[in-house]
Amino acid sequence: MALQRLMSFFILYSILGYIPSLGVILRTTDKTVWANEFEPIELTCLIESISTNNPRIEWKKIQNGVPSYVYFQNQISGDLEHRAQLIQPANLLILNTSRADTAEYRCEVAAIDDHKHFDEILISLAVRVKPVVPRCSVPVGVTVGTSSELRCLENEGFPASQYRWFRNNEELPQDPKSSPKFINSTYFINADTGGLKFRRMRKEDAGEYYCQAKNVAGHAQCPTQLMDVYDVNIVGIFLKVLAALAGFIVVMVGVCHVQKHHCFSSGKDHTGTK
Repeated sequence: MALQRLMSFFILYSILGYIPSLGVILRTTDKTVWANEFEPIELTCLIESISTNNPRIEWKKIQNGVPSYVYFQNQISGDLEHRAQLIQPANLLILNTSRADTAEYRCEVAAIDDHKHFDEILISLAVRVKPVVPRCSVPVGVTVGTSSELRCLENEGFPASQYRWFRNNEELPQDPKSSPKFINSTYFINADTGGLKFRRMRKEDAGEYYCQAKNVAGHAQCPTQLMDVYDVNIVGIFLKVLAALAGFIVVMVGVCHVQKHHCFSSGKDHTGTK
């Protein structure tokens, strides 16, 4: 049977001057595709060789190993319904990508009239998501010589955000020793977690701080927050005074309560004597 097929191809070659397609063959321009959220992206499924006039074309989305149709029986379906279209002959155009579109996509073409009647190609799509405004924590006041930490975090960006800190609208260098202006600073920036740690605060560390979260899709920053650096522990002194005042009030309330009780008891005894 195989010999007969081979002989028929040689006969067609002698008549037509070329060998017809031995089967359907697919190709893609990129097996790993990145897209920004809310922007269009085209997944290419190029048919390089085919003899069948009306092949069956299907696209499947595969997440966590589970496939589902997104193009079936000549129409968009599933997660991409109303958000995608097929670009002839077999490319899939997603008009408005979302983070939920991150998955593997499989293009399948069946050509019943071809010797090799089926082929498929797998494409990985990753949707980049812009960071949202990070949550920043900056202490209002700290004392000279003490340690302190400023925090910055956001959880929406993909790939994961990298963080940068700014003071008075000037970016703090990752390594303070690399800049003459910051060479005496004792801070450390963790670009992965957003932490800004000071081992020993200086008066020069006071200022307006904000943090920026950034990835390849974009960036976002938190509002500016003021941090003061005091020579003495004014906050501690204030808390001690407040505690002493509270203690004094408690004592006075107790004294008044005792005095009222004593007066009431004395009056009662005096009445009884009469």
